[in-house]
Amino acid sequence: IWQYCVVLPKARIGSNCNINCQVFIENDVCIGNNVTIKPGVQIWDGITIEDDVFIGPNATFTNDKMPRSKHYPEKFMRTLVKKGASIGANATILPGITIGESAMIGAGCVVTKDIPPHTVWVGNPARQIK
Repeated sequence: IWQYCVVLPKARIGSNCNINCQVFIENDVCIGNNVTIKPGVQIWDGITIEDDVFIGPNATFTNDKMPRSKHYPEKFMRTLVKKGASIGANATILPGITIGESAMIGAGCVVTKDIPPHTVWVGNPARQIK
């Protein structure tokens, strides 16, 4: 875990992870083994990241489709990033989504729906190219 990271005390982080500078990880988060998280990423409550995942710089996760200041849902939406998936720089992942095993999300994508395993997605909104 590099400098200027904030990891809240109930977060669970596996072994051999590389969490770069300026990353924020909330309490209700589970991160598997061998995960790389590049600078500027926030991992909010309700997000699970399985083993061997790569998350590029400034990728953005969300956990509430209708956020309002000081008004919180009873439970945040769950997002799951499956084993071996890669998320490119500046991608935005909307809440309640599953990114399938070994899927590739291109830089700058806006992911609005579940992503099947072993596929490649690009664009805004994200569309499958392979």
